[in-house]
Amino acid sequence: MIPKLKFAKVLPDSLASQAYTRLKADIFDFHFLPGDRFSENEMSERLQMSRTPVREALFRLQREGYVEVLHKAGWQIRPFDFQMFEQLYDVRSVLECAAVEQLCAMPEAPPLLQELAALWFVPEHERITDVPTLSVHDERFHEQLVEASGNVEMARIHHEITERIRVIRRLEFTKEMRIEVTYTEHAHILRAIIEKRSCQAKDLLRAHIALSQSEVKKITIQMLHQARLAAQLSA
Repeated sequence: MIPKLKFAKVLPDSLASQAYTRLKADIFDFHFLPGDRFSENEMSERLQMSRTPVREALFRLQREGYVEVLHKAGWQIRPFDFQMFEQLYDVRSVLECAAVEQLCAMPEAPPLLQELAALWFVPEHERITDVPTLSVHDERFHEQLVEASGNVEMARIHHEITERIRVIRRLEFTKEMRIEVTYTEHAHILRAIIEKRSCQAKDLLRAHIALSQSEVKKITIQMLHQARLAAQLSA
C-alpha cells in the first residue's frame, strides 16, 4: 500500500519569522521612518497575516531595539539614536582590538585566520563585486577575528553588537569605492596580525572602524533626509 503524502502546514512561528524578516527589511530600507506610528491591524493588513505572528515579530523587533510599544497607542519605529550607535562602535572597537592582541600573542595562526586570508588576499580580478554579498563577508571578517581569539563570551557579545548596528552598517556598501577600500584595509590588518605586529594591527583596525562609522553616519543622515522628502511629496 502506497502511503499518502502529508503536506506540512505552515507553523505559526514560521509566519512570525516571515513577518519579522519583512518588517525588518522595511525598517532597514527606510520604508518606515524613525518615529512612524502604526497599529498591529495595519501591519497585519500590510503583510496579509493574522495579528498573532505580526505581534510576535514586533516583540522580537522590540527586543532588538528597532521598535517600541506605545501605551494604548500601538507601535512606533524607534528614533535613530546616533549617540547609542557611536557607543556601540566604541565597544566593538575595544573588543576587536582585544581579539587582535590575543591573536598576535598566539604561537601559531588559528585556522580562521587562514580562511580570512584566502578570501581577502586575492588579486583585484578575483574580488567580490556583488555589494550585498561583500557586505556579509565584511561583517563576517570582523566577527571571525573575534571568534579566532578563542574567547567565546567576547565573540557572543561582539555578535550581539553586530546585530544592533547592522541597520546602519550595511549602508557603507552603497558606495562602490568602499569595495576597494574594504579589500585593501582588511588585507593590511590581516597581514599585520599574521606577522604579529600587534600595535600596528590595532591602529589599522581602529582607523578602519572609525572610517566605517563616519561613512555610515553620513549616509544614514542623507538617506533619512531623502526618505522624509519623498514621504512629504507623496502625502
